[in-house]
Amino acid sequence: MTITVVVGNPKAGSRTLRVAEAVAHAIAGTVEAQGELLIVDLADVAGELFDFESTTVKDLLAEVANSDVVVVASPTYKATYTGLLKSFFDRYGNDALSKTTCVPVMTGAAPIHALAPEVHLRPLLVELGASLPTRGLYVTEQQFDELDGVIGSWLAAAGPLLVPALSKPR
Repeated sequence: MTITVVVGNPKAGSRTLRVAEAVAHAIAGTVEAQGELLIVDLADVAGELFDFESTTVKDLLAEVANSDVVVVASPTYKATYTGLLKSFFDRYGNDALSKTTCVPVMTGAAPIHALAPEVHLRPLLVELGASLPTRGLYVTEQQFDELDGVIGSWLAAAGPLLVPALSKPR
């Protein structure tokens, strides 16, 4: 099983990346996934996102589309996800993620934007054909030091929905 993390924070190695990696590891433990975790930190390829000849970006798009699970993460910026993340996913055609299960994750300063993964990221991923069997996760800055508990609580509800979705043949 391939689990991929795609992070749209403009800052490489961000706290959002740390949260997304923790979510991916928790999911891997729940579904007993073997193999490597693919990390796509879009800050590392930001200069190539609008170069439609970039083999690096083309390869990343193919790897993400061929993943079993994709944790899609962004900091909350102006109440939604970043343009960097949108620029990456805009490179796909409709239904390009039809064989992929996605988990939307967003981080932010305050709980006022807690519905951002559902209101903003979910429609983008559904438009691309992804399966989203569970609610997204929103993590506030105050929760960064309590990730195991925050993700554990989310996974207690999400795990029973993710496991059957991931056991279906692709």
